[in-house]
Amino acid sequence: MNIGQVSKATGVSLRMIRHYEGIGLMPLPDRLDNGYRDYPPPSIERLRFIANARDLGFSVEEISALLSLWDDRTRASGEVKAIALEHAEELARKAAALEAMRHTLLELVEGCSGDARPDCPILAGLAAGVAPKSVTSSKRLSN
Repeated sequence: MNIGQVSKATGVSLRMIRHYEGIGLMPLPDRLDNGYRDYPPPSIERLRFIANARDLGFSVEEISALLSLWDDRTRASGEVKAIALEHAEELARKAAALEAMRHTLLELVEGCSGDARPDCPILAGLAAGVAPKSVTSSKRLSN
């Protein structure tokens, strides 16, 4: 299969397929005499795995580890579970941080009259460095 066919079959863009090859998540395919990439059938399954993992928010490093475990038929499922649980805990931390941000923003909005006057507690709060209570200045949500 050529890259266009693989893209269509998996829903992964040509750019992302090339990116996954460049960072080592996908093996480089053989090239045909005309220079086109020639993907073997397992490429579709691997790309779907990567896309599904990305949809669940796994990082490239986590996906790489999961792919290694997926390729190792003698793996212990406990290793896979540990990666998934760690990721689920990170998602919970991010969700809590987002909820704290939302709460802080709603508090600022509550203090704003939203009329034609120029004074704005939202802008004043941002200028003063109002931050969610659960997100410290050393660990702000950056991902």
